[in-house]
Amino acid sequence: MKKTNIFNLIFSIAIGLLSHSAYSQEFPPKKTITVVVGFAAGGAADTAARIISKALGENIGANVVVDNRGGAGGNIAHQFVATGPTDGSTILFGSVGPLTIAPHMMKLPYDPFKDLSPITMGVNFPNILVVNSGTGIKTFAEYVAYAKKNPKKLEYASTGPGSASHLAGELLDEMANIQTVHVPYKGGAPALQDLLGGRVAAYFSTYSTAQAYIENGQLIPLAVTGPQRLKSLPKVPTIAESGYPGFNAINWYAFVASSKVPAPILDRWNTEIVKVLKSPDVVRQLNDHGLTPMPTSREELAKYMAKESATWGRLIKDKKITGE
Repeated sequence: MKKTNIFNLIFSIAIGLLSHSAYSQEFPPKKTITVVVGFAAGGAADTAARIISKALGENIGANVVVDNRGGAGGNIAHQFVATGPTDGSTILFGSVGPLTIAPHMMKLPYDPFKDLSPITMGVNFPNILVVNSGTGIKTFAEYVAYAKKNPKKLEYASTGPGSASHLAGELLDEMANIQTVHVPYKGGAPALQDLLGGRVAAYFSTYSTAQAYIENGQLIPLAVTGPQRLKSLPKVPTIAESGYPGFNAINWYAFVASSKVPAPILDRWNTEIVKVLKSPDVVRQLNDHGLTPMPTSREELAKYMAKESATWGRLIKDKKITGE
């Protein structure tokens, strides 16, 4: 082969590689953008994802759809994205459970820290410790006092083993040196039903779930699991300010993608999603649903996930909590 032909061949290959690289890092990808959510439509994750996705699509001029892939506490959706498209067209609205809790409780078909890459935190919201009004407990201090006086008699509901509502109770038991009884349910609806029926005394509920029953007096809100009081319940204290500084057990959702997505595309997604999360209209919509937008850098989210994983991993190990 002539030297000129060899040079031409090398040149053609180089151009092809450059073209492929440019194509693989094209933003936004020239296809429908899918935001995967690990829970059914209608919940907090779905509501937040749809508010954010609508604004995101308008901003980048692309079709952005929400894909609800419920099941296994969100793990099905997380596995789907971890092993899914790597061109940046599929991103995940991941949650605290599958990202930082489940790996300590069971063997997963994916590693959230190896197979998924952080983009930005999305939203967070605390739970509220509520009790059935029939218990006679009216304050958080009374709840703790009752639990101390009656070890292993006060039952609290959760949405399942390893859920935020479960681990909030375990953390409180540890910090307050009390012994309550965890009663797991397959979701918030049956947990709330038994709470209202008096079959369990307490529940670490989302505000949106408990709101109507707080307003009609069936449930008494005792304390908030996050670091700040809720604007909608300004008189209800946080657990942290009620004698247990440092207590923090919040629900959070964050945007992540397959770790094989090129870094420049992940960086662009961070820029665009953060822009949406800072939009006054989006902030208002999220706040109306009791959700707080939390835009971060990719590095900040990575550090936050690592901290949460360490916190819950230690608690799960100490308490010998399993996924069953």
